[in-house]
Amino acid sequence: MKREQVRKCHAEGEISATHVIQNPASPEEWIVFFKKSAGRSFFLVDDNDEVESFNSLDDLIETVRGLGIKFAEIHM
Repeated sequence: MKREQVRKCHAEGEISATHVIQNPASPEEWIVFFKKSAGRSFFLVDDNDEVESFNSLDDLIETVRGLGIKFAEIHM
């Protein structure tokens, strides 16, 4: 899900949870996914529809906050 879609879904109350996990393909990076109320999950993706990954949790948290998300679970 691209950033604008996340903002829209969050504003409409469609996102039920936000999770941060280590990138399985590159454990030194972090990725974020969102659960929608229907039980479906979506990764945050860039303009090329590739999963966005972050080298730093600080950068990821800043991005998530910028999307309007106030709570996220971090899984290590």
